[in-house]
Amino acid sequence: MFTKTTSLLLTSVTIIALAAPVLAEDEYNVTTGATLDGVPLALRGVDTVALSTLNAIAKGDAAHTVVHDGVAYYFASETTAETFAADPAAYMPQYGGFCAFAVALGKKLDGDPRYADIVDGELFLFVNAAVFAKYKENREETLRKAEEVWPSIQHKAAGDL
Repeated sequence: MFTKTTSLLLTSVTIIALAAPVLAEDEYNVTTGATLDGVPLALRGVDTVALSTLNAIAKGDAAHTVVHDGVAYYFASETTAETFAADPAAYMPQYGGFCAFAVALGKKLDGDPRYADIVDGELFLFVNAAVFAKYKENREETLRKAEEVWPSIQHKAAGDL
């Protein structure tokens, strides 16, 4: 039989357990799915090391998962998983994986790995081909504006923007 104390303890544990994924979803662009452990998945399961270094789409495998900052990343091989784990910041998409063009406009829209650009060693994602083409018309201005706006929206839920 549950007592009030037990019930309160279980409620507290549940709230704490759910808090990290909620924060991760606000800070990072994650799919609606999750890993078997309940961790949200980034980059639609695409290997971020291959994407950020070669601008190549390599489908990740759950067997090669690294969880960083409450978000799961899948990798095509153990080698790329280890590379990421050694220095996650070097391979993470900018703006939490949200569309850089949208960030410049103060929004958080899905960043699609098929529309990616590497600038000065940093990975930027875009929502679709049309937005990616628009970004290419004035890369520097878009990225300057996104860099300026990101701190004001980084910790806000996409739905609140």
